[in-house]
Amino acid sequence: MPLPQEFQDLARRVNNWGRWGTDDEIGTLNLITDEVIRAAAAGIRTGRRIPLALPLRHDGVQTGLIPGRVNPLHTMTAINQELFGPHTVATSDDAVTMGLQAATHWDGLTHVSHSGRLYNDRPADSITAHAGATLLGLEKAPPIVSRGVLLDIARVHGTDRLPGGHAVTPEDLDAAEELARTTVRSGDIVLIRTGQIRHYLAGDREAYAFPSPGLSVRTPEWFHARDVAAVANDTLTFEIFPPEIENLWLPVHALDLVEMGMLQGQNWNLEELSESCAAAGRFSFLLSAMAEPFVGASGAPVAPVAIL
Repeated sequence: MPLPQEFQDLARRVNNWGRWGTDDEIGTLNLITDEVIRAAAAGIRTGRRIPLALPLRHDGVQTGLIPGRVNPLHTMTAINQELFGPHTVATSDDAVTMGLQAATHWDGLTHVSHSGRLYNDRPADSITAHAGATLLGLEKAPPIVSRGVLLDIARVHGTDRLPGGHAVTPEDLDAAEELARTTVRSGDIVLIRTGQIRHYLAGDREAYAFPSPGLSVRTPEWFHARDVAAVANDTLTFEIFPPEIENLWLPVHALDLVEMGMLQGQNWNLEELSESCAAAGRFSFLLSAMAEPFVGASGAPVAPVAIL
């Protein structure tokens, strides 16, 4: 079934193919310039560091709904092993098996495709079983450090957590921008708080997964107009789930990743950041959120830190 005309119209309006050249593989991360980073660093006031990643646990956020996206399985491969003989220095080592998008992560530009294409008009079949993403792999991303802006949608609506059916709209983003008393600008990384992760933090990962508030199909135009470098939120699905347009699954993923070339992040814990920003009366900060450089990856875990 072809994608509906509404989606096609939106795709044309936010498309960035060729904007940074036909060989570009990093999309909107091009917007994070040296000047953007210097300005972000100059905004540090206290040096307080707030971690935004979930702990990597065997009982993490994944419910088994997505095949292969397993929660981290941690195994000790050596315990106090005296490699060089008795009474020498002993070592312990460990290994982990996990889906690269199991916990707090970035979706790479090859995470979704549509109509047989990836970002910048690359063929979807450039992803292979043996090599993974031969083009646009997440290892191509430069260090992801920029000004972060928290758009606290739950706080705008006077609640700890948005209801499952809430689609975050451009109007919500405008209201959160006003609450933050700042203007989202080119090269910023926008963090969107719905409060949905409170379900998981309370021990209910099924409620966390579904139904979920998330971004409306109308939001990519908002990010495109402001030249946002990347977007992350505190949900499993990123966009509203079930979808707002019947039988149109993951349209926001397709618009962000394929059309704009904009990374998106999921399962970010924004609760402490929300309280700290509200107490300080400022919702911008330096954000360090470098992806693990797995070659050929369509996503990667990240341990982001906001520095106030």
